[in-house]
Amino acid sequence: MSKKNTKYIFVTGGVTSSLGKGIVSASLGLLLKSRGFNVTIQKLDPYINIDPGTLNPYEHGECYVTEDGAETDLDLGHYERYLDAPTSQNNNVTTGKIYQTVIEKERKGDFLGKTVQVIPHITNEIKRRIKILSKQNYDIIITEIGGTVGDIESLPYIETVRQLKWELGEKNSMVIHLTLLPYLASSGELKTKPSQHSVRQLMESGIMADVLVCRTEHKIPKDQRAKLAQFCNVPLDNVIECKDLETIYEVPMYLQKQNFDDVVLKELDLKSDKEADLKDWKSFLKKFQNPKKSVEIALVGKYVSLQDSYISIAEAFKHAGADLETEVKVRWVYSGDLTADNIKETLKDVDGILVAPGFGDRGIEGKVLTAQYARENKVPMLGICLGMQIMTVEFARNVLGYAKANSMEFDTSTEHPVISLMEEQKNVVDKGGTMRLGAWKCSLKNGSKLNDIYGAKNITERHRHRYEFNSDYIGEFEKNGFLATGTNPETGLVEALEMPDHPFYVGVQYHPEYKSTVATPHPLFRAFIKACTSK
Repeated sequence: MSKKNTKYIFVTGGVTSSLGKGIVSASLGLLLKSRGFNVTIQKLDPYINIDPGTLNPYEHGECYVTEDGAETDLDLGHYERYLDAPTSQNNNVTTGKIYQTVIEKERKGDFLGKTVQVIPHITNEIKRRIKILSKQNYDIIITEIGGTVGDIESLPYIETVRQLKWELGEKNSMVIHLTLLPYLASSGELKTKPSQHSVRQLMESGIMADVLVCRTEHKIPKDQRAKLAQFCNVPLDNVIECKDLETIYEVPMYLQKQNFDDVVLKELDLKSDKEADLKDWKSFLKKFQNPKKSVEIALVGKYVSLQDSYISIAEAFKHAGADLETEVKVRWVYSGDLTADNIKETLKDVDGILVAPGFGDRGIEGKVLTAQYARENKVPMLGICLGMQIMTVEFARNVLGYAKANSMEFDTSTEHPVISLMEEQKNVVDKGGTMRLGAWKCSLKNGSKLNDIYGAKNITERHRHRYEFNSDYIGEFEKNGFLATGTNPETGLVEALEMPDHPFYVGVQYHPEYKSTVATPHPLFRAFIKACTSK
């Protein structure tokens, strides 16, 4: 235990997955932070991948990157957007990481010849990972356990929670169980039985839920709430309703109205004289729900059929849009469908275009056509990571006259590799965790559009890529009006390109969406949306 006596909250899920444990955890974190507590949130993922870095976005949604370069679950993005505080590699743990660490220790002989087993070796490692954050002197650590109670993959985590609850003692930890109340239209009622079974399954593992949070399409009648309390062994006040709402940003206030934060503080024997101050949050929500203008932005990518693949970009639009009292409508465009014949029809009437990040050669030519369309028709465009590289390839082909210019990611023998593999990447064999990751410095040219947008010369932004702008071509690009206005001060690598004679044509190698929060909308997204409104 830390000297500050850190308190632990474990959030589990039942009945089905994807109920919104991340949003409930983030909302609770926001409420507790606004009451004066130092809070962080951690995600334990039951899959055996070391991290989601090698997962197809269709499998797991967006891969979120932290300041210290960890490739993590998209829920960490929610944590940062709600708490307005950075997370780290210690905030996301997977079964893969747990087993990798234990097996490496076994190979070194750290277990002194003992038989290595799930209990105690795996559970001890999970405990160590949960407690590691307490060294940073947090008052409260919220730990969200991925998956659903009863999943075979989740059993070691559930057992670890049971052990920790016992070890930490009374009032030092608690379990919040998030469950589903299905509504049967035929009988016109919510059914509590699945939740009862889920709580019973938790109890079979030796854990009693302290609070029940119920996802529901309809309000929970008093008799149903009382039934849940009685048969799930929780006080009536500890049955919290979490109804479907128009936006995830309403959830903190909805939970606060039911005294969710007070219930939690009581369970943990914590006191706060400070009321939850959500004035700024409510101001954001009011502007978000009552815009004075609207813009439509085409998001051109290859994973658009699962919008969670670009969730940080979508949320960054909301933050910046609300700040400008502008509704941002997103037109999701699959780049693989774009051709020279349909590009004008597909993108007509949009106020701006964002070419999204991604990997692999599928849909690339559609993105190149998009960049050409935006450049030639003076449509505001922001290219992020691969998006910037696409702008580079398009410019080299259609302005510099290098018809076969390409990125080495898509054509290793291209005559004009305007995007090339970084020197230190050339001998890399492993795919996971080997890219340029995390926060890197960027120096902006005085008088550039980006310099004006950021109001600073030196910035740091998060990266996730393997290929870079080939500096051999920088002279030709600048001579023809596509300027490198952001570079890494140590390596000289190009971080950003912009076109001065265009309303807004900016490509950045980094991912600004990762740093956008409700409290601090990202200035680049704000500037982009502003340019779209004045188109």
